Amino acid sequence: MKILVTGGAGFIGSAVVRLAISRGHEVVNLDALTYAACLDNVASVADAPGYAFEQVDIRDRPALDRVLSDHRPDAIMHLAAESHVDRSIDGPATFIETNVMGTFNLLEAARSYWDGQGRDPAFRFHHISTDEVFGSLGPEGQFTEETPYDPRSPYSASKASSDHLVRAWHETYGLPVVLTNCSNNYGPYHFPEKLIPIVILKALAGEPIPIYGDGSNVRDWLYVEDHADALLLVLEKGAIGRSYNIGGENERSNLDLVRTLCTILDRMAPKEVSYGDQITFVADRPGHDARYAIDPTRIRDELGWRPSVTVEEGLEKTVRWYLDNRDWWQALLDRDGVGRRLGRAS
Repeated sequence: MKILVTGGAGFIGSAVVRLAISRGHEVVNLDALTYAACLDNVASVADAPGYAFEQVDIRDRPALDRVLSDHRPDAIMHLAAESHVDRSIDGPATFIETNVMGTFNLLEAARSYWDGQGRDPAFRFHHISTDEVFGSLGPEGQFTEETPYDPRSPYSASKASSDHLVRAWHETYGLPVVLTNCSNNYGPYHFPEKLIPIVILKALAGEPIPIYGDGSNVRDWLYVEDHADALLLVLEKGAIGRSYNIGGENERSNLDLVRTLCTILDRMAPKEVSYGDQITFVADRPGHDARYAIDPTRIRDELGWRPSVTVEEGLEKTVRWYLDNRDWWQALLDRDGVGRRLGRAS
């Protein structure tokens, strides 16, 4: 299968690209190379015979038409998105332009291409989204595919909008789509603006490790390579028009997660005092959702998928990767916004 992956130089997208190539698929990696993208993420497959790269912004409709005409993919996996909640609080316009209008452009380009190819029933448009579209949970319960949408941030609202567009293009135009909503990802190549890489790099630098509020916010953590495996499975075997929630089945509060990371660092990169001493509580972000949790019953029962990596195993692998790949993250530290607090809404 030839797969067009949008956002394939980003964190999750690059994991999909690497895994797809390793499984014998051809991949066209389409990425605008914004601040969070890095071609080093796909350097291991860049010379593979089935790999091609196109530097294209999904807001550029003529460029999308050209790429589809030139490469003629069998499927599209749409991961390109602005994804950092804090950045969406400071500058929501970019999130609307990319996540909403960019998705609209890609859907229209895909529809035109699909029509021109005779509406091949084997074609797939796989839209990758987030559990944040469902809003916030209390102490109990989990998000299912039927949970009403209730986004609370400009980021999650823009992703909810894109989900609705994808469903509408399926219902109105018959475009063969599948959708997935995932829990928080982590692992190798995670851009250093999200919680886990921030903790690791702040700890190693001897700087305060920031925790929003009291650290009680709970997330379900999904190892990125497990996620990539699930995404390819849904692309190949998911039912048309169906959505699948993908979770790691690993809920942790932010404070517990950070303490676990500090314990791992104490063992892997010991110093005279514990890294836990660097933990610092900072003012919470506006509208910070209390808890996310995924019910993965549908993907487990229909497609037979479950995560293979526990959060303890995944965090060990992630810390080791960051310790062994300092050149990768050192090169990113000067990029816009890295290392400073965003999302104050002031």
